Amino acid sequence: MTDRTTPAATPPADPNWWRQATVYQVYPRSFADTDGDGLGDIAGVTSRIPYLKALGVDAVWLSPFYPSELADGGYDVADYRDVDPKLGTLEHFDALVAAAHQAGLKIIVDIVPNHTSDQHVWFQQALAAEPGSAARARYIFRDGLGADGATPPSTWQSNFGGSAWTRLTRPDGTPEQWYLHLFAPEQPDLDWDNPEVRADFHTTLRFWSDRGVDGFRVDVAHGLAKDLTEPLRDANPKDFGLPIDGSDPLYDRDEVHTIFEGWRDVFNEYDPPRTAVAEAWVARERVSLYARPTELGQAFNFELTRAEFDATEFRTIIESNLELAAQSGASSTWVLSNHDVIRHPTRYGLPATTDGDDFVSSQGTSPALDEVTGLRRARAASLLMLALPGSAYIYQGEELGLFEVADIPDDQLQDPVWTRTLHERKGRDGCRVPIPWDTTSPAFGFGTHEPHLPQPAWFADFAVSVEQDAPDSTLSLYRAALALRHDVQSGEDLHWVSEVGSPVVHFSRHDGWHSVTNFGTSPAALPSGTVLLASGPLETSVDGSAMLPGETTVWIRAD
Repeated sequence: MTDRTTPAATPPADPNWWRQATVYQVYPRSFADTDGDGLGDIAGVTSRIPYLKALGVDAVWLSPFYPSELADGGYDVADYRDVDPKLGTLEHFDALVAAAHQAGLKIIVDIVPNHTSDQHVWFQQALAAEPGSAARARYIFRDGLGADGATPPSTWQSNFGGSAWTRLTRPDGTPEQWYLHLFAPEQPDLDWDNPEVRADFHTTLRFWSDRGVDGFRVDVAHGLAKDLTEPLRDANPKDFGLPIDGSDPLYDRDEVHTIFEGWRDVFNEYDPPRTAVAEAWVARERVSLYARPTELGQAFNFELTRAEFDATEFRTIIESNLELAAQSGASSTWVLSNHDVIRHPTRYGLPATTDGDDFVSSQGTSPALDEVTGLRRARAASLLMLALPGSAYIYQGEELGLFEVADIPDDQLQDPVWTRTLHERKGRDGCRVPIPWDTTSPAFGFGTHEPHLPQPAWFADFAVSVEQDAPDSTLSLYRAALALRHDVQSGEDLHWVSEVGSPVVHFSRHDGWHSVTNFGTSPAALPSGTVLLASGPLETSVDGSAMLPGETTVWIRAD
């Protein structure tokens, strides 16, 4: 890992900015391309800072932009302290940080600590070294089972399909040890029991913090600590969920928290302290452990990315996660879409319980997508989410109402899920297609060259240039909502007005601000007060009173 330093931009002094922030996730390779190679780049993000400022977000989260062979969309990192030359330079990154801070926006970067790229200098050293060497001790190498070592060391499975073990072969063709990769074979897992690994990541955290980065999103935070006691135990099947006692050998082990306590010591070296949010796909009861102030401080709540458009389910998720945040001293996080899940207008436009993988695998033909219903529900859910106390995370393009691109030709798919599952699952490329900025060809304003993933013709109807001046567009809804959120949101208060079991989810915040969502299909009575914003047109009853249509959210200031 290279080590470079540069004077840092001076971050704002508020140490609690993250508690109620709206964070915009940028997938850099699909955001804006300034050099015409079909890949988005760091300069492209900088060029769109005025757009993000006008949108009304508080922070920009950058998915990985480090040197990478793109075996997993940049989450296979070859150098944690540099910028991929295809995306720019460290000077480009410094310019982005300066532009963001000048605009009053914070910068959060993705950190990928569970695994490196197989092109990382450490892994290349491990390949050249002998079993039992210090170079191999940074990773998880094991002898195979059986007389000839031809059986993997355990039954552990990769998240992308197939075995989590790959066997090395010497130049002369002789097979030797196996190495662990919980994701793609190009992503060997690090051994976090190794003090050298821990120390080097502390150096990485300081490297980016010294450059002015305000916070970190921690990839696979629940996977760092592993029980490597021989013989290796079977892991809990992924589809069955994780136990709540930290006993799984691979994920959510209690030992992981000592790692993040060390990270917190690094964060607290800065004024204000650097922030962090954990990506931890764990049982609800365990999420708050990662969000303790002695550790990362915040953890993602992903439950809304899997919830049906259902009043009871939404209310249960909101109640439980507000309670968990209070227990940890953090604030809640709310997410409807990101780079790993099907965009929520598509989810909400499919019949309940539809398997998103099945829909994508059918090229978006089965079952039929109801785009009108999907977008109406997505706008209602988004407005509800933005009314909740805590941090709201917006994925690039959701402010345009983009649907999943489900019909990417097989020969243009890039997600390793496609190959690792032997073409059974198409993966996540459909939510990573470069977003449309205008209606020009060939890339809807993304760049001057055909983009790395194909954009559908229907993107023209969702381009920023089309939506920015349309008062009823989804972009206009998000801009208005974020402006109001800045004006009226503060603190963690939430008081329920609607009853449990009602198709209407109605809660109040401070100063008489109410959010009301009708999850049903029939109109509901609209509470009295001044309407601040609605996700769709309101209705009037026969007696002239205002009504809240089905699948619609409204914000009201009580009289």
